[in-house]
Amino acid sequence: MKKLVLICVLAILGNKGVAQTTSNTIADSLFATANYTLAINEYAKQGSPNAQLQIARAYNAIGNFDKALAQYISLVQSNQSLELAKYELGRLYLKLKHYTPAQAVFSQLIKKNDQNPEYFHYLGESLKELDHFPESITAYKQSVKIDSTHLRSLFQLGKYYVMQRERDSVLKYVDKGLHFYGNDVSLINLKALAYYNDHYLWQAIPLFERLVELGEDKEYIHERMGHAYLIMHRYTEAKDAYFKLLGFDEENPKALYGVGTSFWKLQELDSAITYIQKSIEVQKVTLDKEYNALARLAVEQNDIKLAIGYYIKAYQENYDGYLYKYEICLLSDLYYKNPKQSLKCYREYQQKFGHQKDYFSEFASKRISEIKEEIHMNTH
Repeated sequence: MKKLVLICVLAILGNKGVAQTTSNTIADSLFATANYTLAINEYAKQGSPNAQLQIARAYNAIGNFDKALAQYISLVQSNQSLELAKYELGRLYLKLKHYTPAQAVFSQLIKKNDQNPEYFHYLGESLKELDHFPESITAYKQSVKIDSTHLRSLFQLGKYYVMQRERDSVLKYVDKGLHFYGNDVSLINLKALAYYNDHYLWQAIPLFERLVELGEDKEYIHERMGHAYLIMHRYTEAKDAYFKLLGFDEENPKALYGVGTSFWKLQELDSAITYIQKSIEVQKVTLDKEYNALARLAVEQNDIKLAIGYYIKAYQENYDGYLYKYEICLLSDLYYKNPKQSLKCYREYQQKFGHQKDYFSEFASKRISEIKEEIHMNTH
């Protein structure tokens, strides 16, 4: 009888183990194929710490960050030894821009394990976002001390020293990264900027060229290349760089002037004049909106004469501003009460803007007829 009971118990436990294993397999398969909602339902049947961690990851993956955060916090509070869960919680805090709790999490992780470069890197990220720059730099340096090839920490250090204009420090950290991975465009860019900012243009140029070769087809790169080529008397290459810059914005005044200057140095004077003139044209400042605002303020203060003056200036800035011309005519008509002057103004309006056939042109046409009648009545 005892043997029978024991066999039954073992059978039940075995079935439970098989069911648990099957549930794990199904949940893991659903998670691996990004079927996160169904995976969450399967993991919820298990209740193990690993299942809870997977639920947190699934919520994170589908973008339900509130539930992911709540799940991670609950898991970490009930299982203080789960270092991986705490690490992922810290990462999530960073993603959600909760920098103070992120700093706390990574500081706690470092107390338990001070040989993990990732912990120091993300502590540095937290501190940087909290504007604790000296402390963040210390954290990044510790990350690099543990792992001299930690590219993201090397980049942050290089970036910091580029902003500080400390070229030697930039090269110290950037070159470590490039020695490990020579095609890291972020590090190449920092090195190029360090040389460029210190006017070592002959050393910056090959680095900018390398960035372009690696697919970094960006405005600021072509602008700096164009400038560097000009200074180094490489005028054909400067012209080509500025033409590429124009490909982003055909009215870029720096690019137009750069092309013009390059043509000038190449003794193609007609082309030089053309592009430099274009550079001037696109930089022409129009102040019609500002004069219009002043005109309207003058009207509100019942200073009609001043308002007319401002509308005239606005129209001179922008001869396509039909409302400016209309206001000139309307206010002059009211203020000066000079029929001949008003007639001339309305006719000018109709000649240029009458084709619009809107309210303003209809009013001008009507007013022209009325003024003609007034003039006729006054002459008889």
